[in-house]
Amino acid sequence: MRDPYSTLGIARTASEADIKSAYRKLAKELHPDRNKDKPNAAERFSDVTRAYDLLSDKDKRAQYDRGEIDGEGNPANPFAGMGARGGHRSGGTYGAGPGGGDFGGVGPDDVDLSDLFEGLFGGKTRQQPGAGARRGFGRQAPPPPPPPRRGADIQYRLAVPFVDAAAGRDQRITLADGKAINLKLPAGVDDGTIMRLKDKGQLGIGGYGDGIVMVEVGNHPFFRREGDNIRMDLPITLDEAVRGAKVKCPTVDGAVMLTIKPGTNGGTVLRLAGKGWTKKNGKVVDGKPERGDQLVTLEIQLPEDLASLEQRLEGWVDTARPREKFGL
Repeated sequence: MRDPYSTLGIARTASEADIKSAYRKLAKELHPDRNKDKPNAAERFSDVTRAYDLLSDKDKRAQYDRGEIDGEGNPANPFAGMGARGGHRSGGTYGAGPGGGDFGGVGPDDVDLSDLFEGLFGGKTRQQPGAGARRGFGRQAPPPPPPPRRGADIQYRLAVPFVDAAAGRDQRITLADGKAINLKLPAGVDDGTIMRLKDKGQLGIGGYGDGIVMVEVGNHPFFRREGDNIRMDLPITLDEAVRGAKVKCPTVDGAVMLTIKPGTNGGTVLRLAGKGWTKKNGKVVDGKPERGDQLVTLEIQLPEDLASLEQRLEGWVDTARPREKFGL
């Protein structure tokens, strides 16, 4: 069973962020949709996903580090590598007496003390003539065989528009069996987020595998993500900046009216509360996931034809010294 740390190419001391970063890089690199000419890409993708599932779970990672489970999360065999020791002496009479029922007499030559001590400390079970195997003193039963393997996982790539990812809108995805389902995005979804659809993989002896969905968040022409917030630059005219105005401002939820105060400077940042990205904390506000804010930076845009503006400003000089704080 391959070591999950080796599968992800990380050290055993790797942090949670290191594990997540390594997985995202490999998941994008090995995704079957991008490696149709490489038949082993799907298998490697499944191995990487299985390793990430184990190491991203703190409890399972600790169990693996202690040797309690293997790389697939199955209980480790406590007797692995241990050979059988000792055996019963020929001529021993530890068994059924004449005619069945009571045990026959046991003489000094019939007792093998090494067998007795090995039984006390988990040695090999003695085999009785005609009676089958009997359990030695203190001997533990061997662990049960691992469960049958489930079917293979099926990988999917889901392209999600920026505005849908920000607002946490459900997405529609068609599975390999032709059925379409609504998929609820996790709070704070990122580009490269992996979602597991239980029992939506291929059928195997041990049941169905899972569907593995990798989310790809698209870029936007003027929105950009900054943590839980969304930033954008909004151009306004010189007239709107000087006199003040109410202007329309786009958000991922649609346009809203924004109030520009008279005398607003370029570079002023206005905050639209609750218009940002869904937060990973999973909190719900007014029945909806809690979200960050939208930060709008105002940019004063001069008119293309400056002739009329120059005419209006003729003879007027602005006495302000905006660069005085720089010592200029």
